[in-house]
Amino acid sequence: MGTEDDLYDNLEEGENNTDTLLHHFLPVPYSITCVLGLMGNVLILAVFVRYEKIKTMTDTFLVNLAIADILFLLTLPFLAYEAAHSWVFGEIMCKIIRGAYRINLYTSMLILTSITFDRFISITNATKANKYRVTKQKWRCGVCICLWALALLLAIPQFLYSTTKGENKCFEVFELSIMQLVVVSLQMIVGFLLPLVSMIFCYSFILRTLVNARGVQKKKSMKIIVAIVVMFIATQLPYNSLVLALALNNGLHQKKSFFQICIIMEAVAYFHACLNPVLYFFVGTKFRKYFWKMLNALGLKKVAEETSDNLRGTDGESKNISATTNLNVTSV
Repeated sequence: MGTEDDLYDNLEEGENNTDTLLHHFLPVPYSITCVLGLMGNVLILAVFVRYEKIKTMTDTFLVNLAIADILFLLTLPFLAYEAAHSWVFGEIMCKIIRGAYRINLYTSMLILTSITFDRFISITNATKANKYRVTKQKWRCGVCICLWALALLLAIPQFLYSTTKGENKCFEVFELSIMQLVVVSLQMIVGFLLPLVSMIFCYSFILRTLVNARGVQKKKSMKIIVAIVVMFIATQLPYNSLVLALALNNGLHQKKSFFQICIIMEAVAYFHACLNPVLYFFVGTKFRKYFWKMLNALGLKKVAEETSDNLRGTDGESKNISATTNLNVTSV
């Protein structure tokens, strides 16, 4: 979620450790992330198409999150090949891949932020939940269109400044250092700091509400919230901190140790695309029910379906607008 390609600029072929990390290590996590992420997110779309349909604001967010993650994951094979060998796809393709990569990446993070705010309003303002539920249904498509449009605006620098160097690497080249700093700072604020601050702020209030709530979902919901925040910080904070440090001090990319750490943290950051399906959908009881139904329909496995006559969607269907009835929002 930064300008990691600037790090490639001063790589020397004779540096064994760095060469091993770049050409042998990086393609492996890229490939694993791509395969596992595609499986999880495609399965989410299949469940929505076959069973769940898109009925609520949260459903709309989850579908768009899955689409953004899928499109992001589809750029990883190109980046994996570049890391293992070199960029051989031409300058036009370089701009397309880098631009599409940024659009999907920022759309994913903006949707995560929107899901956070949606949960915050639904749970902490439970007395207004019914009114909010009706209002947001009217605007769900418009909100998602705005998120994609904002991500497109943020990705414009990648379309403009992405280029190839000796047809070996694809990265952004900025005419002025101050321009690079402004672009990286803006992209980091919207693509990382905004989701991070919103998660910490909103989920802290949600947790406080859950402490006073009753019901069997309370403990499970609190665990999911903690997992969401911890996983986001663990995967995104280290790499984005390094990218920001690089933008502030270009001389850091000449240090082999800094470059090596960036390679590892980059792989960790991208793995979050695999975690999104788990954290935002797979943990739901409703998903497991539909998952077993899908397996039975395909004749792959005969299992007993989970029984629950009162399964609610993430926006809820009960007229009892207490904090307890809104716990299912946090567990999707």
